[in-house]
Amino acid sequence: MDQDIKEIQKRVEEESGFISKLTTEMRKVIVGQNYLIERLLIGLIADGHILLEGVPGLAKTLSIKTLSDAIQTKFQRIQFTPDLLPADLVGTLVYSPQEGKFYPKKGPVFANIILADEINRAPAKVQSALLEAMQERQVTIGETTYPLEQPFLVLATQNPIEQEGTYPLPEAQVDRFMLKLKITYPDRDEELEIMDRMTKSDKPVASPVVNPAEILKARRLVAEIYVDEKVKDYIVNIVMATRQPKKFGLDIADLIEYGASPRATIYLNLAARAHAFLRGRGYVTPEDVKTIGMDVLRHRIILTYEAEAEELAAEDVVQKIFDTVEVP
Repeated sequence: MDQDIKEIQKRVEEESGFISKLTTEMRKVIVGQNYLIERLLIGLIADGHILLEGVPGLAKTLSIKTLSDAIQTKFQRIQFTPDLLPADLVGTLVYSPQEGKFYPKKGPVFANIILADEINRAPAKVQSALLEAMQERQVTIGETTYPLEQPFLVLATQNPIEQEGTYPLPEAQVDRFMLKLKITYPDRDEELEIMDRMTKSDKPVASPVVNPAEILKARRLVAEIYVDEKVKDYIVNIVMATRQPKKFGLDIADLIEYGASPRATIYLNLAARAHAFLRGRGYVTPEDVKTIGMDVLRHRIILTYEAEAEELAAEDVVQKIFDTVEVP
């Protein structure tokens, strides 16, 4: 077993070099936001969609565009609006009078990196169309199903403060996002650098430094990163504590309406492996799980009215779980 870990460790060290190139290229454009950049890379190499929430102007859209610029792949930005139709997203059948046949006209979702801007502004039918693409990596137009090219990644943004004309995302769709990130304001020094950098005539632009083959190769290696049985038990205990908190000595049962789904267990494992990969390690530690855990769990726990009355957020409950569940 030790020999296997050493072999994985060696391969991780050899094949994770592109991460530093990708990070350096993104930092040419993005000031600060280390948390955001790292989580975008985790989603990229763990094959997990990401939901970004934050007030306007925090470089959510710019970060996603910069990531796509640094990868030699197809990028598509889709502005979600209340009048958007499923056909605007996935495509439709177009009739040819000359030939008397219908032909598929593929929509913008047929790309590698999708920026779903202000995703909560589109109605339920559009969300359902996106759901198939996110989960099944395929799109159905008419009676034909078309597979989507790999890598395929949906990076969605939503604004938490401007709720007029928005639709709450269905729980089934929110659950499909591996990570939900809460983006905060930069500090004073970062704000000064942002102002200097973005008021120049020649604004910085990232250049492509990574190709899809490298990303797919990294994904295969991430799936091989070693996770000890004790760490696996720790992951399962964290998720079980959201459903049966009393078993873990937690007095929060009245605060949780529904606990995290089995996807939380899967994504905690995968995201922790990706976090280890970014750190150049071929094995997962409990610290990897704790570092990424909040982003995997915050959108998977449904709180009760009692929790809302006490002005508690999902993050408060998740933090209590991590503080209480025994670390191996």
